[in-house]
Amino acid sequence: LALNPWDVVLCISGTIISCENAVVVVVIFYSPAFRAPMFLLIGSLATADLLAGVGLILHFAFVYFIPSEAVSLLTVGLLVSSFTASVCSLLAITIDRYLSLYNALTYYSERTVTRTYIMLSLTWGASICYGLLPVMGWNCLEEPSACSVVRPLTKSHLALLSASLLAVLAVMLQLYVQICRIVCRHAHQIAVQRHFLASSHYGSARKGIATPALILGTLASCWLPFAVYGLLGDCSSPALYTYATLLPATYNSLLNPVIYAFRNREIQKVLWAACCGCVSPTLPFRSRSPSDV
Repeated sequence: LALNPWDVVLCISGTIISCENAVVVVVIFYSPAFRAPMFLLIGSLATADLLAGVGLILHFAFVYFIPSEAVSLLTVGLLVSSFTASVCSLLAITIDRYLSLYNALTYYSERTVTRTYIMLSLTWGASICYGLLPVMGWNCLEEPSACSVVRPLTKSHLALLSASLLAVLAVMLQLYVQICRIVCRHAHQIAVQRHFLASSHYGSARKGIATPALILGTLASCWLPFAVYGLLGDCSSPALYTYATLLPATYNSLLNPVIYAFRNREIQKVLWAACCGCVSPTLPFRSRSPSDV
């Protein structure tokens, strides 16, 4: 096959994504200090994005070096599972963040740990099921006219994925609106108790709203174009449009480590310790509230 520049860019993006998230996975899963529920959810997100990066690399390698329809189904299934797990992990982190503010007094309990494992099980169970659908026969290899803008996914399968993504975005938007209300209320209460000026209250509220705006803005700008195009496009649509909407979607996996992991002070300490070699990476830290992650 003639080398497609878009495929090269996707492969390079997958390499960067894999390297970034591999660092996060190693730090979280090999550091005893990071066993809190919020870090398990961040680890789940990093694992999903790591698999997505590996899937992009494998897809490029198999398309150009080992062309096979069976292998193509496996790599597409891996990509569907990993990207689905990534988005669902973002939803789980949002739910955890909301509950940490809504039920602050009971958050640090065994119930939270159990809930975290339930969310992880549902996230990966649903993602694996979505990824197995094309492998188990829901594909358009035998009926090209049923193909979506992403071959070999069918139009109905991609529509299901796009609708699910839009539903996740809607739920996250609602949860972050509630989070912003709680943050603003807390900031106002603290300002009243400590007799702060109104400017201090607005400054604290602004800081609390900035993170949700960054998270939702990044997710929406990366995935919305592909989700909308997945619903509207079909097999006759130009491949250029597919690449132009799919590439920004992969950038969400590239930005997730920056937003959720590298901005965390405890993870920063471990990374600096590992780079400098002057402090043990297993040094225990006092984790911040999940609402700050």
